[in-house]
Amino acid sequence: MEVSQVLIIGGGIIALVVFLAILAFVPIGLWITAKTAGASIAMMQLVAMRLRKVPPPLIVNSRINALKAGLNITTNQLEAHYLARGHVDLVVNALISAAKAGIALDFDRAAAIDLAGRHVLEAVQMSVNPRVITTPKIPGVAKDGIQLLAVARITVRTNLDRIVGGAGEETILARVGEGVVSTICAAHRRRRGRLQCRSQAPS
Repeated sequence: MEVSQVLIIGGGIIALVVFLAILAFVPIGLWITAKTAGASIAMMQLVAMRLRKVPPPLIVNSRINALKAGLNITTNQLEAHYLARGHVDLVVNALISAAKAGIALDFDRAAAIDLAGRHVLEAVQMSVNPRVITTPKIPGVAKDGIQLLAVARITVRTNLDRIVGGAGEETILARVGEGVVSTICAAHRRRRGRLQCRSQAPS
């Protein structure tokens, strides 16, 4: 075999390896999917996502879902939220649910709720369908030794405008427990002297 033939074969092998490496790095199939779904995105932007360690399937699929629901969310917004350690899929699903329910919710507010540590999709669902929370048994003991065990059922509805910085489920249960204990103590008084009461943590 001549040297020229060896060089041609070697060059062809190298070109094939480079081509396969490009196919593995550049998500051509995802680019075609976005193009056919009407959520076209530049090939170089997909490559840039890989370089920034942002998963292109998550961003592209989330944008397709948003566009199909009539929401105009850019890939830059989705990327920025992912890089901020947010849950892109939850935010998009929450925006879709809010739009279907006629709730005014924009991307920035939904992203803020998500980054604040709240489950944004659950918050939207609770603003439409209030949730009933049942407390554990709450004991209250008066000074005369009488003890009552009470269970409260609380209907909670999310206010999206005040959810950031608002009370969570644990805080609500704690406040209700304090109120129940105070009520139990007030119902068991001595005729004389000040009311003295203590709460006991449920076992």
